[in-house]
Amino acid sequence: MDIFDNSDLEYLVDEFHADFDDDEPFGEVDITSDSDSDFMDSDFDFELSQSKTNNDTSALEARNGKDIQGIPWESMNYTRDRYRENRLLHYKNFESLFRSREELYKDCLQVEKGKNFYDFQFNTRLVKSTIAHFQLRNLVWATSKHDVYFMNNYSLMHWSSLLQRGKEVLNVAKPIVPTMKQHGSLSQSVSRVQISTMAVKDDLIVAGGFQGELICKRINEPEVAFCTKLTSAENDITNSVDIYNAPSGSLRVMAANNDCTVRLFDATKFALLNSFAFDWSVNNISISPDGKLVAVLGDSPECLLADTGSGKVIHGLEGHLDYSFSSAWHPNGQILATGNQDTTCRLWDVRNLSQSLKVLKGNMGAIRALRFTSDGRFLAMAEPADFVHLFDTEAGYTQCQEIDLFGEIAGISFSPDTEALFVGVADRTYGSLLEFNRKRNHSYVDSIF
Repeated sequence: MDIFDNSDLEYLVDEFHADFDDDEPFGEVDITSDSDSDFMDSDFDFELSQSKTNNDTSALEARNGKDIQGIPWESMNYTRDRYRENRLLHYKNFESLFRSREELYKDCLQVEKGKNFYDFQFNTRLVKSTIAHFQLRNLVWATSKHDVYFMNNYSLMHWSSLLQRGKEVLNVAKPIVPTMKQHGSLSQSVSRVQISTMAVKDDLIVAGGFQGELICKRINEPEVAFCTKLTSAENDITNSVDIYNAPSGSLRVMAANNDCTVRLFDATKFALLNSFAFDWSVNNISISPDGKLVAVLGDSPECLLADTGSGKVIHGLEGHLDYSFSSAWHPNGQILATGNQDTTCRLWDVRNLSQSLKVLKGNMGAIRALRFTSDGRFLAMAEPADFVHLFDTEAGYTQCQEIDLFGEIAGISFSPDTEALFVGVADRTYGSLLEFNRKRNHSYVDSIF
């Protein structure tokens, strides 16, 4: 993967003051700065509800005409539609391999847009998601329809949508000393960690860092159980982590790094069980629901399916034209979705891997995040900025809801009960956490906030 930090991201506050006639395109890598001023030490030692302003937006306010992100279009010199038109026209997708896309787009599924599977519920700007690396967007995780975890600079945050309150769970700017120090363990102290990726399962939070760090913490325990540096080389970013149950039932942690290595840990004592080397930097991993297969994606157009225990490659998946950074398994274990910088998501049936089952297309950028609902009904597909697409799997992925927003997307996450969808928006001014509720035959009670 390419070595850039979050200073390469573009922000709406900069664009809103730019002339649309400027020849500079919108894009993932548009500005360069040597400053890391966005990574300031955290000071979240209070409940954020105390500083609540009118920047938040409820479902009722949105229905009455307020922009869901609180962007004051009425006071600007251009309309929302005009700004969207210019974003679509000038956005420059980041590519690592420059190959013709003409034939690729002919294979894309024709999709009926305009569906409404999840209704907007609430947007809070009291808490803001941040991104350490522009190609890594797995930084939002929901553990219930009221509880979501995300990164804000050096703070791992918890947001309660029920209480409308945010709380710091872990400050990674300070020195972190692990409580688990067994003989032969890789455990070591770390500090000032720029979190690049994360995963949450049950009571365990696992986060990876920009300098190869790995941090494991129990949600209900104040201290960090395990942390270490997986590599000694600079910029061997921990690109992806996953938590899963092995076929034996034991909880496991898997981490993928820029050093072309995937490492497997026991999640009880955090002992290193195995490591697998590949021919290219591994940007993303995801484990099948039965714990037997791992999807391995990285700096290659080819994606791999490997055995989780041995790392042995079982099959290669060919069709993408660029590097891949996201994947997700359907809960039935038969369908794998892979997201690529060629602006497509491919769906693979593990029973027949000779070619992809379907190809889904984004609007303007790489597919940086993918999530299935736990019942398998919907697939969420996020671009680097502005668009989250929700596909109805029961309609053969031909029906789609398009969530249209403005800003870099830090991550997406369905709640385990499928009732809520959270979208983290990383922006200096309009950064926020968006919440959508699954549309049912009955209506939801509007937020009173």
